[in-house]
Amino acid sequence: MDGSRLSHGEEHLSLAQLFTIGVGPSSSHTVGPMRAGRLFLEQIADRIAQLTRLECDLYGSLALTGVGHGTDSAVLLGLSGETPERIDVDRAPEIVNRIRATGQLMVDGRFPIAFAPDADLRMRKGVFLPGHSNAMVFTATFSDGEPFRQEFHSIGGGEVVTVGTERPRLPNVEPKYGFRSAAELLALADRAGLRIADIVRANETAWRAPDETDAIVDAILTAMAASIDRGCVREGILPGGLEVRRRAPGIFKALSAKAPAQQLPSDMFDWVSLWALSVNEENAAHGRVVTAPTNGAAGVIPAVLRYYQTFIPSADRQGARDFLYTATAIGFLYKKRASISAAEMGCQGEVGVACSMAAAGLAAVLGGTNLQIENAAEIGMEHSLGLTCDPVGGLVQIPCIERNTIGAIKAISAAHLAMHGNGEHHVSLDAVIETMRQTGNDMSTRYKETSLGGLAVNVPVC
Repeated sequence: MDGSRLSHGEEHLSLAQLFTIGVGPSSSHTVGPMRAGRLFLEQIADRIAQLTRLECDLYGSLALTGVGHGTDSAVLLGLSGETPERIDVDRAPEIVNRIRATGQLMVDGRFPIAFAPDADLRMRKGVFLPGHSNAMVFTATFSDGEPFRQEFHSIGGGEVVTVGTERPRLPNVEPKYGFRSAAELLALADRAGLRIADIVRANETAWRAPDETDAIVDAILTAMAASIDRGCVREGILPGGLEVRRRAPGIFKALSAKAPAQQLPSDMFDWVSLWALSVNEENAAHGRVVTAPTNGAAGVIPAVLRYYQTFIPSADRQGARDFLYTATAIGFLYKKRASISAAEMGCQGEVGVACSMAAAGLAAVLGGTNLQIENAAEIGMEHSLGLTCDPVGGLVQIPCIERNTIGAIKAISAAHLAMHGNGEHHVSLDAVIETMRQTGNDMSTRYKETSLGGLAVNVPVC
């Protein structure tokens, strides 16, 4: 790919676009469709009183794994006026069940309309629209005119593109240090004498004051910690039919019960695995997590952050912020030069990217130079290349939950390995991102969030 061209036409990104507080189980298949439903309501807001019918058609990966990912429920919630950021996750099932039981949907929470999910919410399995693997079309019929249709694409990380319209740009947004590649980022930081975290924090001032950005980062850190803590104590069976039992509470109890004399150095790996496991079990249970940068990979960065906060004596609040600022720069590169959508890249675009981001963030707070940070990010992805997305039963459970634990451990290893070097290495981060993009493009659709290949077809669903 031409290094000067950015995917999806996105030139300037904010940290608040990369890390969002939402709900599980999937950023592309749950958060995105919910946002699309809400966006569609905004498009027809001035005609809702004349609305006689609402319909939604799901295509590609959204149709093939929609039920397992809760896409159908997400659409219903979006059309009901809910958003991923504000929805009461405990009340959401009640809203969906009421629609299915009564055949009536409260549009935007205010206007009742007849809605039969089986007839009005259609899974077009096997049909892929040309624009994107995660495409959906909403149709509104009015009493006083022709139907209005709008196509949306869920492009990864919960981000939605409205087809046929220009993506909104905030006025006067021009980051101080624009970069389109890791090479440009390193050169900018070198000339300015800044750390990568400082570059990102300076760029965020194009959107808001520095203290406001710090507040957003702190809220993200708090939400990540909360998802770990909830997952460590909530027991039960995960929804969806696979009968997967939550393991995090049992592991948490066992580790917490160890007396100091019984503790081993290897317990660190168990704690990190627990923290990643707990977040992704919360995600699978449709709980509240941080999209980081996707829901399917939501456990990697929080687990590595908790590792830093627990096992690194010098850890502090500013270090945690710098971790996220650094990880943000790496996430931007993947979004700009490739994709973080499993429907386009496979799981290398989710857990692989999260691993790369976490490795960079950890290297930064361990005192790494910018070159060592770039090296850590490169190692994290280099050994995630080709990772497929093959969820059993279309659920973000097997192998997704355990895959986050491996991604977190790999990120820690990548960071420490980079810290043992001086930043010089043969494979650049830009080269590995381009390789990921090419690999994703060459990867069979069966292995990209469709549940048509891999473990999804070789593991029986009981």
